[in-house]
Amino acid sequence: MFKFITNLFKRLFWSSNKVLLHDLWKIVDQIDQIDLSDLTDQDLSAMTITLKERLKNGESVDDILVDAFAIVREAAHRVLNERPYRVQLLGGIALHKGMISEMKTGEGKTLVAVLPAYLNALTGEGVHVVTVNDYLAERDSKWVGKVFKFLGMSVGCILHHMGDEARKQQYACDITYATNNELGFDYLRDNLKMNNEEVCQRKLHCAIVDEIDNILIDEARTPLIISGPSEESSGLYNWVQDIVSQLNESHYEKDEKNHTVTLNEDGMHKIEDVMREEGVLENDKTLYDHQHIALVHHINQALKANTLFVKNVHYMVSKDEVNIIDEFTGRIMHGRRYSDGLHQALEAKENVEIQKENHTLASITFQRLFRMYDKLCGMTGTASTEAEEFEKTYNLSIAVIPTNKKVVRIDHEDEIYRTLKEKINAVVALVKICNAKKQPVLLGTSSVEKSQLFAQALTEHGILHRVLNAKNHANEAKIIANAGKLGHVTVVTNMAGRGTDIKLGGNAKILVEDAIKDIEDSEQAEQVKVDIIQQIDNERNEVLKAGGLFVIGTERHESRRIDNQLRGRAGRQGDKGESKFFLCLEDDLMRIFASGSLDSWLKTLGLKEGEAITHKMVTRAISKAQKRVEAHNFDIRQQMKKYADIKEDQMSYVYSYRKDVLLNFDFTDLQKLVDSVVTNAIQNFLPQSKDWDEDKLSEYIESVFGIEVDIKSAVKDNAINQIALSNYIIDKLSIHFEQFNNEQMVSIAKMGVLQSIDDQWRSHVQNLDYLKQGISLKGYAQKDPLVEYKKESFELFESIWPVIYENSIRNLINWQRNMSENMQNSMPDNNVSENPDISSINGLFNE
Repeated sequence: MFKFITNLFKRLFWSSNKVLLHDLWKIVDQIDQIDLSDLTDQDLSAMTITLKERLKNGESVDDILVDAFAIVREAAHRVLNERPYRVQLLGGIALHKGMISEMKTGEGKTLVAVLPAYLNALTGEGVHVVTVNDYLAERDSKWVGKVFKFLGMSVGCILHHMGDEARKQQYACDITYATNNELGFDYLRDNLKMNNEEVCQRKLHCAIVDEIDNILIDEARTPLIISGPSEESSGLYNWVQDIVSQLNESHYEKDEKNHTVTLNEDGMHKIEDVMREEGVLENDKTLYDHQHIALVHHINQALKANTLFVKNVHYMVSKDEVNIIDEFTGRIMHGRRYSDGLHQALEAKENVEIQKENHTLASITFQRLFRMYDKLCGMTGTASTEAEEFEKTYNLSIAVIPTNKKVVRIDHEDEIYRTLKEKINAVVALVKICNAKKQPVLLGTSSVEKSQLFAQALTEHGILHRVLNAKNHANEAKIIANAGKLGHVTVVTNMAGRGTDIKLGGNAKILVEDAIKDIEDSEQAEQVKVDIIQQIDNERNEVLKAGGLFVIGTERHESRRIDNQLRGRAGRQGDKGESKFFLCLEDDLMRIFASGSLDSWLKTLGLKEGEAITHKMVTRAISKAQKRVEAHNFDIRQQMKKYADIKEDQMSYVYSYRKDVLLNFDFTDLQKLVDSVVTNAIQNFLPQSKDWDEDKLSEYIESVFGIEVDIKSAVKDNAINQIALSNYIIDKLSIHFEQFNNEQMVSIAKMGVLQSIDDQWRSHVQNLDYLKQGISLKGYAQKDPLVEYKKESFELFESIWPVIYENSIRNLINWQRNMSENMQNSMPDNNVSENPDISSINGLFNE
């Protein structure tokens, strides 16, 4: 009874997180009771085999959790000289339970992931540890990979430059480190393979996602796309750019809040006048006549490129290429291109070489990809503000893990200025104060452009600093590793450098690796290591005396989570630190969402130039603006998810069918396919009355199956005997293929089916894109666009299957015809090879 009352009290008066952690702490206590320090290395490693045997004997991974975590803790202590804290064990348990572990910066999330990764890899089905870039994937696989190898587990790492064979080997490992991009593209590529031996990935069993908010929230709207080039001329984009460049603000309506721009009536007439002058548009025609639909699309994309996309904010030009900048990290998104001609419009705008527009061959969003895993979990320093989206979209709950040491960072109130110039002066003044006492400063900016602006101001005032943005991404880890050194000033774009600890005095691990990489003498390398560590220890004490790392935010982001990530770089593991944000009414967030009321309020207060206002009421107003933006973006993502789910449900069905063909297609399936196509072909031409065209039916059957048929033999009393005609056609087909054995027929038919699936799915994806672009017009007819999209997309999806089956047979007929001709030319005696070469027939299916 007492226990019941106690539990009821907890549920009523404790927060849900406190109740959750109370239960998880009990498991941590059990792990603490296990002491493996007396075991030899060999005995400790052998316990992996014991755990696998227990799983084979019927125990679950939950049953062996306590033992597995105790083994990893002891192994990490021996191999890495790092014994996981109790809070790290707590975070690892939450991950294993399929949750998000929210852990502050510097709490050792990389080591936390080792615990559930080892446990879930014991099943033999593989675990993917997901990071945001290749550097972190390679670094983590090498560092904590030592623990896995010590315990007899294999560790792989997927890097961008790897070929298929290397990727297949890495995916076969027990634990594989990879970026979210590589996992997504490999999934898409595997579903375009024509041979099962070429498939790289195994089943998507378990994913542990580092920086899960960045991957599953920030990048959720951006699909991964595998594309093929179209035949669109680059001259078209330049011509459209010349037209759009003649427009001014009176010709269009721009909505920065929703990131949209549309031509108004004046703009439409302006473009029509230019087109008429150039003889492209006839006098009695308008821009919106049906024959100009594609041109209108290109004009709209060029208008977006010129008015909504800002150089060094949304993209940058490097080596005569337009590269997308990740708006949340400031990193270049290598290999990513905007679709639907937008990237080409940006290239025309910047006057660089225009690469061919690509048509989508396959695509998937991270939302869909990671929801396909049997188990999904992740880590981040900031997830609570997006709790609703994680719950609704991914069914992920959040466990807020306490810090190992109390956070003593001082978070100052925001300072708000009227102009950007005043704000820059105030930031520089604070940096000077910190610099004078050698307190390290991390200056966070929202874009490459802003980082260069503040860097220029620091240079003008003689303040030495380092800049980390998309333009020197290669030195990211090293710059961040030095950010905590005495007197250093580092300018970063948003959260560039996530994944690398900013330690006061410097990050010993990274600095030592960089210093000794070219030293061959082991004794000299060891001495250098000792010297660096000693220097860092000395500097750390000096930095603590100066007040620790001071994080300065130069504006508020649309998402509070991004601000919290920046602020969280200071005060790790109980270190001293400070943070402060500087704002002005010219900032994007303030200008779009809050400037009107605040500006009039500041004028009423009689704020003079150079003066700032600092008040909790202002901070609350900004927080409300951020919440409105977050809610707006959440709604957009949810709406996009509904549309994407429709397409991706269809994709899952197609890929499942394709995989079944790849693995299991046999002669019986071929017979069923032929029967189905023949029956469908006959039914398509069944007469609706006694008046029917015998010649048209004969022509159709000949075009599909390549055989001449005698329709009269299947006609009785002017009516078609379907069964007789079907058997007649099948018998005719059998004669054509009797020279080849069943295995050869199945091999070629399988390739024909796969080719047909890929062709039709590619066309279907394009049709869905076109359908989505115009579906909003259904709203004018008082119809729900989503319902109409679902209905029409299903009808389109249903229509592709008869074509897939029919084209599969066409492919088989083409192959048979070409093979027969080749054999007649090369084998006059008509002897057929037992094993004809089929390696070159892919090309035949394109005929």
